[in-house]
Amino acid sequence: MSKGLPKRSEDYSLWYNELVKKADLAENSPVRGCMVIKPYGFSIWEKMQAEIDRMFKETGHTNAYFPLFIPKSYLSKEADHVEGFAKECAVVTHYRLKNDENGNGVVVDPDAKLEEELIVRPTSETVIWSTYKNWVQSYRDLPILVNQWANVVRWEMRTRLFLRTTEFLWQEGHTAHATKQEAIDESVQMMNVYAQFAEEFMAVPVIRGVKSESERFAGAVETYCIEALMQDGKALQAGTSHFLGQNFAKAFDVKFANKEGKQDFVWGTSWGVSTRLMGALIMAHSDDQGLVLPPRLAPIQVVIVPIYKGEEQLRAIGEKADGIIASLKAAGISVKFDDRDTYKPGFKFAEWELKGVPVRIAIGPKDMENNSVEIARRDTGIKEIFSLENDLTSKITGLMDEIQESIYTKALDFRTENTRPVDTYNEFKQVLDTQGGFVSAHWDGTAETEERIKNETKATIRCIPIGAKEEEGTCIYSGKPSKRRVLFAKAY
Repeated sequence: MSKGLPKRSEDYSLWYNELVKKADLAENSPVRGCMVIKPYGFSIWEKMQAEIDRMFKETGHTNAYFPLFIPKSYLSKEADHVEGFAKECAVVTHYRLKNDENGNGVVVDPDAKLEEELIVRPTSETVIWSTYKNWVQSYRDLPILVNQWANVVRWEMRTRLFLRTTEFLWQEGHTAHATKQEAIDESVQMMNVYAQFAEEFMAVPVIRGVKSESERFAGAVETYCIEALMQDGKALQAGTSHFLGQNFAKAFDVKFANKEGKQDFVWGTSWGVSTRLMGALIMAHSDDQGLVLPPRLAPIQVVIVPIYKGEEQLRAIGEKADGIIASLKAAGISVKFDDRDTYKPGFKFAEWELKGVPVRIAIGPKDMENNSVEIARRDTGIKEIFSLENDLTSKITGLMDEIQESIYTKALDFRTENTRPVDTYNEFKQVLDTQGGFVSAHWDGTAETEERIKNETKATIRCIPIGAKEEEGTCIYSGKPSKRRVLFAKAY
């Protein structure tokens, strides 16, 4: 097949957009800024969901579902929160349509105006905390550890498939605790869960850190995050976990009687990841030939392509493949036998390469004679002839682990090579303009300096890395004293 993918080195943005479409992951919808996630793309998201959901349940969380519509007055109760989301909200003003009397189709019925407008969920803190008020009376009702899988709407002006869309899928966890420390521990724990998922399943190395005040979630006391580096040298925020303090509890009057019988406000957290992870997965590993998927998230881990002339050869190869398929499936490996007779083997090779299937097995007449198969790795392109006198299932199982580790190591090496310390503003600008990546630099801790650097270079503070050693220095912009380096980058 003719892939027609642009080269990453020539136009990274176009390469990404074309890859998403040609690999059958997603496409634009008739509604501006919204996307259709196609079956192959959704099957990757489902694998992500399954693993993340398992990790949530292992840490004591349960799933629930809250309304899509939020009364406008709820958003007004937490000032910082409404300030952060006001410009992105979609608002429902009427509840009915009617046929136009002049024959111009359907129109909004002016008599059906809502008494109070409803906000289409941009995030659910307000509606969930209004519910928690009914759930919490005593310390015995705490903690509440709830997650929901949902869609949200944030009206975006500049959209890109998976990375930034008006409607997207996500999970949002919302927890309530009796003590401040419990809530902080929960926030950190969920950041670590996200980091573990990104590294062990997505094979994407991440930096764990804390956001600066200006990058913090609206209404949070502290935002913990994981940051990843894409192949074009831009950072991508892959997940966030927020310590909310008592802000939402106070806004919605969520109190509890503690062990001494005294009334106190509960402490809260919220945390989430979204289909943006799909964008991270694509950009972290893929190449000019198409997707490169880590085996643990690949919907199809092995594809078997028969090479044959005539029905008789296909039947014989099919019988050989049946045994291989049964053995691989018994080992928990997902496998597809591509016996479509409308496409030639070369087309199939290119198609499955484009779709990122980790391992391809080819079986032709010579392989049948020699009792062997050809194995090809997607990540390296390396091919080998493997004798079926040996254990093919053990070989493939080993390859799955090897490919997963290899993809992660390659991404980690790339990040290491593209993380650079600088000590002057000129050096900072030069690195951003010519090389990109993470730039480690001293910052004086003020929002003013951060804003000026952002306006002049388009680089933002991605995070203050957790565990970063204190290091006396001088802010690259203001020359004022600084106690540690932070990570800057241009970002998605």
